[in-house]
Amino acid sequence: MLKVTNLTKRLPNGKVLLNGITFTVEKGEFVGILGASGAGKSLTMRCIVGLTTVTDGEVIFRGESGKTYRTTTIQGKELRRARRNIGVIFQGFHLVKRLTVLENVMIGRLGRINPLRSWLYGFTDREAADAMEALGRVGMSDFAARATGSLSGGEMQRVAIARAIFQKPLCYLADEPIASLDPKNSRAIMRLLQPLASEQPIIGAFHQPEMTAQFCTRVIAIRNGTVIYDGDPHLSPAQLAQIYSQDDGSELEGGFDEPQSRPLVPALATR
Repeated sequence: MLKVTNLTKRLPNGKVLLNGITFTVEKGEFVGILGASGAGKSLTMRCIVGLTTVTDGEVIFRGESGKTYRTTTIQGKELRRARRNIGVIFQGFHLVKRLTVLENVMIGRLGRINPLRSWLYGFTDREAADAMEALGRVGMSDFAARATGSLSGGEMQRVAIARAIFQKPLCYLADEPIASLDPKNSRAIMRLLQPLASEQPIIGAFHQPEMTAQFCTRVIAIRNGTVIYDGDPHLSPAQLAQIYSQDDGSELEGGFDEPQSRPLVPALATR
């Protein structure tokens, strides 16, 4: 379970970038975040993983064992311990191109092993077998010995997903994982992401509502740093127009001061 409560980001000059973002993602859910460029999608993801500090709010996630982790109001070892339980899939892959595909996957568990062991002899045979299994799940086991830099964009994203799987996280975050891919590869990546929800909650930021409608169980829409929709992924043209229109939010009912529990736009009822 991933729970985001009242996530707020305010600049020193008082400008509000995120205004009380609140939602919960449970195991079995694949949630897509939609919104225009600059709406706050990627910033929300960065705050969830602790890459950006928040002005207010809380992010917690827990596994079936009941152990709870937080990524807000913490730092140092405690934050690193929390982050190693989040499987992040980036738009830019974040792979080391000079390493092999298998080595890039195994990097996903570096945070879980003693640094001395990583310097002296690296990973165990069991861990290598687990990494190969993760590659098999994304159809890349035959590429294990290939130099990562020789792969296509779609293949690199498959390796990045395998790395996240190998990490054995408590939740998955995918920040625009198909933004740089063609439609065919985008659908292939979404088909790989979709079943991960049966293991752990997965949430992703997307620019393609047609993909979230096809593959996600739920959609959250952010506009001007505020959640204006949380519900069924199949959105009407009017709803999409409202989500993707860009302005200062002045025509929204109540603007940023409107309580989150009340629909900001009649066509976009909250979940």
